[in-house]
Amino acid sequence: MRRWLGQDALKPWQYRSWIFITDPDFRPKAEHVLDLYARTWQGKRLGDDEYVISADEKTSIQARCRCHPTLAPGQARAMRVNHTYGRGGALAYLAAYDVHHARVFGRCEPTTGIVPFMNLVEQVMTQEPYASAKRVFWIVDNGSSHRGHKAAGRLTAAFPNAVMVHTPVHASWLNQVEIYFSVVQRKVVSPNDFPDLAQVGDRLRAFEDRYNATAQPFQWKFTTSDLDDLLTRLDRRTADHQEESSVALAT
Repeated sequence: MRRWLGQDALKPWQYRSWIFITDPDFRPKAEHVLDLYARTWQGKRLGDDEYVISADEKTSIQARCRCHPTLAPGQARAMRVNHTYGRGGALAYLAAYDVHHARVFGRCEPTTGIVPFMNLVEQVMTQEPYASAKRVFWIVDNGSSHRGHKAAGRLTAAFPNAVMVHTPVHASWLNQVEIYFSVVQRKVVSPNDFPDLAQVGDRLRAFEDRYNATAQPFQWKFTTSDLDDLLTRLDRRTADHQEESSVALAT
């Protein structure tokens, strides 16, 4: 039955979720981010002494101590991780990713918030070449620790050469650090088998060192032209849906 259903043209049990664009400034905000990835700001090329940082928090990384030892993989056998575990607490992992140089700065904090985020900012901005850079652009989403004009003012007050740039609401996929977090999830956190939070932190720091020694910048291919194509398709789809709804109500 499974094979028959898999070959059928209609698969009503499958679905994909998506979020409708609600930010009225979606396009200009997204354009700012995409331009920075292309090393452009307000129509001018960035200089060699200007940098682009993508930053965010990965919340609630748990230390799960498995009730029975994990069995290493063997010939024709996958690793076996026991389903039951004891909770060893959780931490937040904050990371700042230099988009054009593939360099990561990370830190572990008990939780997220304004103070932990500003600790990350200080960790980066007090190091060279960022401390003496002409400008350092910080791309962030709209999380509570770096949301709105207050957060932008707080950043600039602490470091005058830092500029905060927000992604549109519900558009964290435009933030390149999320790609790095996906790598961390696959290669560091999974499978989650840590006796305590200290080992979680040690594993994350070791991975940062390895990543910074070997990584290359992400090959980001989504441009402003792709953005316009996406918005056009969404507008067309929305118009079609509204037309179908109107017809359904009329009948």
